[in-house]
Amino acid sequence: MSYNDTLEEIRSKLGESREENDKLLRELAGKYAQEGNGEGFEAVEQLLMENLPEATRKEMMRITHVDGVRLDKMYEQINQLIGERKFVEAKSLAERLYKKITVEFREGEKAKFVSLRNPFEDNLYQRLFKPEKTLNRAPFDFATYITAYAYIMTETGSPLDAIPILEKAIEFNPVDCGPKFELAEVYKLLKNRRRLEEITRDTLRVASSPVALSRCYANMGYLLTDAQEYDDAAAFYTASVMIAPNPTVPLEMQHLADLKGSPIIRPDHAEVVEVLKKYDMELGPNQEVVTVAAELAAHYLQENDIPNAVNALKITYNLTLDENIKNLIIKYDPNAQRYVRKDNVKEERNITQTVNESPEE
Repeated sequence: MSYNDTLEEIRSKLGESREENDKLLRELAGKYAQEGNGEGFEAVEQLLMENLPEATRKEMMRITHVDGVRLDKMYEQINQLIGERKFVEAKSLAERLYKKITVEFREGEKAKFVSLRNPFEDNLYQRLFKPEKTLNRAPFDFATYITAYAYIMTETGSPLDAIPILEKAIEFNPVDCGPKFELAEVYKLLKNRRRLEEITRDTLRVASSPVALSRCYANMGYLLTDAQEYDDAAAFYTASVMIAPNPTVPLEMQHLADLKGSPIIRPDHAEVVEVLKKYDMELGPNQEVVTVAAELAAHYLQENDIPNAVNALKITYNLTLDENIKNLIIKYDPNAQRYVRKDNVKEERNITQTVNESPEE
């Protein structure tokens, strides 16, 4: 069904009551979001806007559009320019988007906007950061939008200017690893060891997938290689592949051996744990992250909300490899995507990863 057909079909279901229309449209929005129906969701968004009182609609248009272009569509244009490596053109557009976001959605004395993307991030944010201000839901994923601007700044030779931009992105979503990883890349460029260690610890605190954890350890391996601390670097690279496959690690280990001038002996599990402790880090996920995912899964199972329960179960399983959780996932989602990992710690991790996989990579 085309977008216009979907729009008209939904419109035909609306009545005279603005309140009833709003209720119906919000229910449809949830349904289309769960199904991944982009056209249906966009049609509902348009009708929700039309259903608003005129004054409210004008104000919504003012704060969510730049020169008639909605902020998410503006980000799509920026992303396309990045893909074409047209960084100069992208920078101008991204700067305007950044200014719009930081002016219209700035933090107040009693409230702040957040771009938490799903119930898991919402619950993790509440548990780890215990916000005292009222949280207002931002209409778009501003953490991702702002991170793109910082990436452009780095690519155009201004990594120092990217730092406060990324700090702003993190404010909108402190549990999104994406801005934190981009900040780590900036600190790598600037060879700022202290800040790279700090942001890696911060990222490990919120990391909710094996991919994210593995990348954190690999970043530390890079840092320690640069500092000529080759044995510690080897321990972190080993930690990286213990958690998730990382095709760059064998090359990095060979690079370490070349730099050291002698073979690198792969440390065992106990030696890896001991080295990580030196840097105030642990092997594996923050247990609070696991707890949030497990509690959320239990809640949704009790509510018989199977799609959200399965998402939370997948996060839990990938962080724990608990066979009971694996069996629950297969029970509720027999077609769960699988991948296999083999190393000297665990034999398999074969259920699809967290809903946050892409933002964290």
